[in-house]
Amino acid sequence: MTLSPARVPAAGVRRLTTTLYGYAFLDDFVLLYPVYALLFADTGMSLWQISSLFALWSITSVVLEVPSGVWADATSRRRLLWIGPLLTAAGFALWVAVPSYGAFAAGFVLWGAGGALGSGALEALVYDELDHLGAADRYARVMGRARAARLLGTVASLGLAGPVFGRGGHEAVGAASFLACVLTALAATRFPEHRARPESAEESGATTLRTGLAELRGDRAVLGALLLVPAVAAVWGALDEYTPLLVRDLGVAEATVPCLIMLIWAGVTVGSLLAGPAERLGTAGLAALLAGAALVLAVGAAARSLAGIALVSLAFAGFQLAEVLADVRLQHRIDESRRATLTSVASLGTELATVATFGVYALLGTDMAHSTVFAVLALPYLVTALVLAGARAARARP
Repeated sequence: MTLSPARVPAAGVRRLTTTLYGYAFLDDFVLLYPVYALLFADTGMSLWQISSLFALWSITSVVLEVPSGVWADATSRRRLLWIGPLLTAAGFALWVAVPSYGAFAAGFVLWGAGGALGSGALEALVYDELDHLGAADRYARVMGRARAARLLGTVASLGLAGPVFGRGGHEAVGAASFLACVLTALAATRFPEHRARPESAEESGATTLRTGLAELRGDRAVLGALLLVPAVAAVWGALDEYTPLLVRDLGVAEATVPCLIMLIWAGVTVGSLLAGPAERLGTAGLAALLAGAALVLAVGAAARSLAGIALVSLAFAGFQLAEVLADVRLQHRIDESRRATLTSVASLGTELATVATFGVYALLGTDMAHSTVFAVLALPYLVTALVLAGARAARARP
């Protein structure tokens, strides 16, 4: 039977999205997530040492972010998407085999390298494949659902982490995390890739980087969309790493910590699913979303209660939704040949801001409770909301 022209793109979109959602779910189905901060603390690491590990993770991504984006534009994006999870798997194996500061540091370097390979490459591959199928207008909805699938993987790992940890300790959750990374790599091999790659990767990479940076200098709309990504993503992404410590400060049992983290990420999942309809918010709506989420985060963290954790979940949902919308604004403004490169530049900005946030958190956390630090770090979002509102007002002025 011959497929009609209308069914061929639908089949292509279905293959792409099915692979994407499976990849995203497995990539975050990591049982170590809710307990690795506890693993570090239980091994004797101080707050400064833990923060330095998080910073090393981000620094690795900073160093490799843009080169990996250029590489993704010059070679196969699909190849980078299956190599990355294998590097992360090696890092997790180190953590549970020889738990020590050196092993944790090496594991974060491998994890950072694996994440950098996928950063930019995934968004670029998905957008260009949708564009190839005549469905680029579905990008916001598809990526929102992909992030929801990713968060479902996180929530599922949170739900399983407690029982698995109770039966086998850190070794068991480490083995499960290693297996999830291997399955993620296998899923990545199923991505379609129709983009015609340049004949000379070296020359193309240099040219792509130069033209991408020139585009940033010459187009204020692209530059503004790029800067918005780290402004939205960095602080709450850093705070996420400290949520187990925030929850444990409530006085709950350690076995309960994954359950409350799961509550936070359940809310974030809902935020991701709203990305399609929320694309119509515009600049004023995005500013209001960020301001509201910042206020809810400050109130929820300061409450130091289970109800406060629910408010933190709501705030994180708002930040996740804003992050998807910021990525959509960027993808609509950049050219296919430089898509992974400029997306990686945005991720580089996010990583740099995240490293700075880790440092600020460690500094404030020396004399303040985790709840107070969370409330203080809601302030940058109020500033971003004011900048967005001011930019919109300036554009509306005759």
